[in-house]
Order: sequence, then C-alpha cells, then structure tokens
Amino acid sequence: MNAFLTIIKRDLLLVMRRKSEVLTALFFFVIVTSLFPLGIGADTALLRKIAPGVIWVAALLSTLLGLQRMFAADYADGTLEQLVLSPNTFTSLVLGKILAHWLVCGLPLVLLAPVIGIQFDLDAQSLKVLMATLLLGTPVLSLLGSIGAALTLGVRGGSVLMSLLILPLYIPVLIFGSGAVYASSVGLDTMGHFSLLGALLVLALAFVPWVSANAVKIAIE
Repeated sequence: MNAFLTIIKRDLLLVMRRKSEVLTALFFFVIVTSLFPLGIGADTALLRKIAPGVIWVAALLSTLLGLQRMFAADYADGTLEQLVLSPNTFTSLVLGKILAHWLVCGLPLVLLAPVIGIQFDLDAQSLKVLMATLLLGTPVLSLLGSIGAALTLGVRGGSVLMSLLILPLYIPVLIFGSGAVYASSVGLDTMGHFSLLGALLVLALAFVPWVSANAVKIAIE
C-alpha cells in the first residue's frame, strides 16, 4: 500500500512540473464543447438532445490526449525497469499510475461537466446524471487506455497506433454514459445505464491492471 500511494504521489508531482500538458487537455475539452452551442445557435431543444454525445466524445478525446505520457517517460529513463525489479507487486504499481492519470485527466472533467452542461441548457437532474456517469466512466477510460499505452511503448508513431487500439474499446462506455444523460433529459429510467457502467468499471479494475502490467513487461524485455 505504501508503494501504491508513493507511485501516485510521484506521478502527481511530475505532472505539477508539466502543467501545460494537463491544461492542454482541459482547454481542449472546454473549447470543443463550447464550439457546438456557438455553431448550432440558440435552438435549446437541439442542444439538449446533442449534449450527452458531444460532452462524452469531448471527454473521451481529452482523456486520450494524456495517455501517451502514462508510461512513456518512465520507459525512456529506465524507471519502469526499476519498478519491475522492485519487491512490490508490479500490478499494484501500474494501478497507481492509472489512478494518477485519472486524477489529472478524468477528475477535472467531472468537475467541469456542470459548467459545460449549462451551455447546452441541461436541467439540474441531467447535470447530476452527467457528473455521475463521468465519475463512473472516466476511470474506465483511463484503465482501458493504459492497455494501449503499454502495448505501444517504444513503438514509432505509437500515439496513432494507440488511438486505433483503444477507441473501439471506448465505444460501450460512450454509449452507456451518453445514453444515461439522454434518458434523464427525456424522463426515462437511468438505472440500467448506471448498472452497466458500474459493471464495466468493476471488470476493468479486476483485469486491466494485470493486462497492462504484463504488456509493460513485454515492452521492457
């Protein structure tokens, strides 16, 4: 547990030294979501209808921007090799790096979601559902993204290849996340969407850190 918390603290400290990378993803999320209301106009019914998909796609792409640095810097300077050789379970250390990535790239999106939702004229209940779906869904995006980041370590043009590998895996999260917000906006039950998002999160937590850890080991070897 000490090693797990230490790796999170270390990654957060490194990110604070490169604030521009974090701000780039956040500005991308804000700008993309803000352009749609400006381009479509004041048709509030249309804005409410497209809001779930637009916000979720922007969140997905913003998360994707920060995936490349999850392992790349540590791979380049040899830190990953030292982590593999340490007496601590490497899977737990990888989970710590994934959690640090979510705290930097996912949690800010959850906090910004109400401000973005107001631009699309979402009601208070829909804003709550939007935040809840992002809170459940963005960790899954970070977890699944870690697989692509691990598989493309040391590969030339790895960012493009990673996108091709990961984007198909993101589709269920996108469907259930945006579907819950849309269902709430039209007065339908959202429990099924939340149950499926929760199931995806549990499955990802159970299997993805182990898969990513082994992919990193293969890349190092």
